[in-house]
Amino acid sequence: MSTSGGPIPVLEGDIEEARLPAPDEILLRMRQAILGGQHWFEALLDAVARWRLPEEVVRGRRYRYLIAGEAFDWLLLAERLLDDAADLVPEAERDALLWQNRWPADIDIDDEEFARRIGPAKYSAHLNYLYGVLVEEALQLSVEEEIHKEIRSRAWGFDQRVDETMYQRIYGKSREELLALHYEETGVLISGDVSLGDWKAFTYWLFKRRLKSQDRARVASDTRKGLAQLTRMELAVSERRFGARLGDADFAARYPA
Repeated sequence: MSTSGGPIPVLEGDIEEARLPAPDEILLRMRQAILGGQHWFEALLDAVARWRLPEEVVRGRRYRYLIAGEAFDWLLLAERLLDDAADLVPEAERDALLWQNRWPADIDIDDEEFARRIGPAKYSAHLNYLYGVLVEEALQLSVEEEIHKEIRSRAWGFDQRVDETMYQRIYGKSREELLALHYEETGVLISGDVSLGDWKAFTYWLFKRRLKSQDRARVASDTRKGLAQLTRMELAVSERRFGARLGDADFAARYPA
């Protein structure tokens, strides 16, 4: 296990302790709690609350839990933790959580309790990830589908509107221009085979750029479009839980245009 060079950064949390628990200690505590009779999902949330590393490399795989210092991918951390407790957690329940974000049926934890268990700082960062990555990806998919429908409905001739790319329609620039701007701002070059972590970071960067460049009405409209697409996707697969809800008023307060 290792982190990138330099001082080890800290994933902000809300548990006050005399020292920061090491990853191995957190994993041990989680296993002991499950063996002691605590439900594995509750033990998992307690481990998430104690976790401090924003990223690490484990067995050759890089895990980036915190994007841009503010968007927390809690399910990626859950995957990392559950990999070390695979012998203690029912495989079907583990897969349901990691692949469908479906919590165990026998656990009575609502959204408010979820927020309390992982702590305000991590929950706030979880909302950033929810809207900045998941909803943003859904918005992109929705716009791509709009463009494909426009192209199919075009009887003949050229129409500049439907020959836009998704990136041009949402962000006002081509994919290549956005990648170049992203490199200028972050120093991260995205080309060829891109890691999932880098692509999520790019998506979150696009989200932040959209909030800065669009007026409030456009931000709200595009966000609703992304949420609607995400809801359709959820209903098409199964009933899922995302552990967080953010109304229009809360969204406007969190992401002012």
